Amino acid sequence: MQLRTTLRPAAAVLLALAVFAGMCLAGLVTAAPASADDIRNREYWLDQYGITRAWDVSKGAGVKVAVIDSGIDGTHPDLKGALAGGTDVSGSGSSDGQRGIGAEPVHGTLVATLLAGRGHAATGSASTDPSSTATAAPAGPGDDGVLGAAPEAQLLTVSAWLGSPNPSGKSIDEQIPAAVRWAVDNGANIINMSLGSSSTAWPQSWDDAFLYAQQNDVVIVAAAGNRKTGSTQVGAPATIPGVLAVAGLDRDGSASQDSSSQGISIGVSAPAEKLVGGLPGGGYADWSGTSGAAPIVAGVAALIRSKYPDMSAAQVINRIVTTAKGKGGPVPNALYGYGVLDAEAAVKADVPVVTENPLGSIADWIKIHRRTEAAAPESTPGNSAAATPPAQASALPVPTVPAALAPSELSSTLPSILVLGFSALLLVIVAGGTTHFLVAWRRQGSSGSSAAPPAGRSAAPEARKPAGSPAKSQSRNR
Repeated sequence: MQLRTTLRPAAAVLLALAVFAGMCLAGLVTAAPASADDIRNREYWLDQYGITRAWDVSKGAGVKVAVIDSGIDGTHPDLKGALAGGTDVSGSGSSDGQRGIGAEPVHGTLVATLLAGRGHAATGSASTDPSSTATAAPAGPGDDGVLGAAPEAQLLTVSAWLGSPNPSGKSIDEQIPAAVRWAVDNGANIINMSLGSSSTAWPQSWDDAFLYAQQNDVVIVAAAGNRKTGSTQVGAPATIPGVLAVAGLDRDGSASQDSSSQGISIGVSAPAEKLVGGLPGGGYADWSGTSGAAPIVAGVAALIRSKYPDMSAAQVINRIVTTAKGKGGPVPNALYGYGVLDAEAAVKADVPVVTENPLGSIADWIKIHRRTEAAAPESTPGNSAAATPPAQASALPVPTVPAALAPSELSSTLPSILVLGFSALLLVIVAGGTTHFLVAWRRQGSSGSSAAPPAGRSAAPEARKPAGSPAKSQSRNR
């Protein structure tokens, strides 16, 4: 009996330490830097939106997608072999377009990995020890890291200065047309533009470049914009006729309250929340925004163009919008456009051939909306007006980047610090409680009566009778 009584406090201590150890272990697992295979597990959209099933017939091989953005870090392990060329149109970036610039320098790499990430092969479990000298996982195809919607497509990176004043002085009115023309001239089949403005209008200086792209049969995909960053309505270039504007969905497939603007120009909706992408330098981040929805759709366009290399841009866009799963009432509507992306149907379904883009044509728009601009008068002696170009539409405000809404690096040490700090505090509390328990138990043993207890009662309750004694206080905690 005495042995059993003696073991009770020890058992309590061991139990407390076991619980504490379990809590610490759970905390450390949660706080440890995310491994690449954990990143792959986060890509819910690959299955949920039919992308993995579309890969049965196409993975985007032979298709070039230009990403007009802040620049792409081609050294990221998940982009090994993905870049086929690049340039800078800002005058402030690197000549190959691979250095991140602008207000969100990480943005282009996040976009690129969602579009054409290849993942990489792991050499073993990633070490969480900062002092570890273990060799990093090699780049190239594999089961770890981010896998894009079109993992065999080629990327062209075009870096532009977005979201803040450009040190070189080149305006967005100059950069965007130059970027679009360069992409077309360098063989892009698709252009992704995860950028936008708070204005539905665009400067006249953009007209010819977008017309040039459409005349050369290039699919242009653009982000609709994010309500959380102030874009309550879709802004240019997603408002340009013929451009496939992409709205954002939350994890459950409904219109995102933070990551999707509204507008009649929306063509299709795609996932825009709880996304994961690659960061320059080889890291990863959780992020949200139609900036991520657009490259997923651009990747699906690449799957189609790879499967049907002779299909026109109009037909590619038509396949995406007509196979979308209708939502939000009659389609198209201002929340979902023609509906929710269905990649498998877009690639595999039997869709009637069309000759015109269902989202319109900038050529027709120019004829209607620019025709009222005053034509230059004939040149006459002493008349200098003939040399004056037609008035330009007012320039766009500094564009917002429909952003990775505060991308958070998954490898941040802050969670680990918080968990360890909490664990240390918990250990102090457990140790203090255990000490108090042992002291109280010993006092109880030393003050107990040696007389035999009354029949049917134990000695311990007799020892706990005095009101306010530590022993009685301890009994309430049992």
